[in-house]
Amino acid sequence: MTRAGVIEALSDAVRAEWIKLRTVRSTALLLALTVVLTIGVSALTVEIVKCPASCGADTTKTSLTGVMLGQAMVAVLAVLVMTGEYSTGMIRTTIAAMPRRLVMLVAKAMTVSVVVLVAGVVSVLGSLLAGRIFLPQNGFTHPANFVPLSVYYGPTLRAAVGSVLYLALIGLFSLGVATAVRESAVAITVVLGLVYVVPILGGLTLSPHWERRFERYAPTNAGLAIQATKGLAKLPIGPWEGLAVLAAWALVAMVAGGLALRFRDA
Repeated sequence: MTRAGVIEALSDAVRAEWIKLRTVRSTALLLALTVVLTIGVSALTVEIVKCPASCGADTTKTSLTGVMLGQAMVAVLAVLVMTGEYSTGMIRTTIAAMPRRLVMLVAKAMTVSVVVLVAGVVSVLGSLLAGRIFLPQNGFTHPANFVPLSVYYGPTLRAAVGSVLYLALIGLFSLGVATAVRESAVAITVVLGLVYVVPILGGLTLSPHWERRFERYAPTNAGLAIQATKGLAKLPIGPWEGLAVLAAWALVAMVAGGLALRFRDA
């Protein structure tokens, strides 16, 4: 197939995937929950934290705490985009209409990424707005050497953009895992286990060496380093390097999912 043919096939596949995604009721619900939970948890966190008791807090990262919970909804959405077709048997129709399976997977990845990026922008901006409103009321003011949160401040902008990209990468990682295993419950368990349980295991290890490895290479630990705006020299991994580690997890999952989709029967 020529390059023009591939582009046309991908365009058709993206349109088909977008129609399927927006006509499934769970899509709107999960995206809404992503926004509500992210902003809600962030608002609750910045309402609780007080200065001088916590004057050393990274106010930007604190304001983005809700991303930790919102990512679960993103993961479930991305998983269901693939496993929902297997559970209903619709995958056979999809593959019959789009024999080039990898083109179909790329189309799914593109549609998932777009909707997650949109939800992520709303969630992150809402979280930072909550921090801008509540933190000054709790003592984080000019006399305490704090300024209101603003995306015009370089480190805060980086944390905001990085958090949106973080959610998109979690979506791609989840889609790759779901494509490889095909079962909703298994895929969700694997993804949430890696996202939430692995960081806990890293904290339980008795070896500082292994604890640091968990902090550098576990998807959540590494990826959320992008939110830090203070004490960067003390981080186990730099902000963009950490996001690159998460991108590597997503790439490996997508490649594994693509190989499974390519060589296994529907």
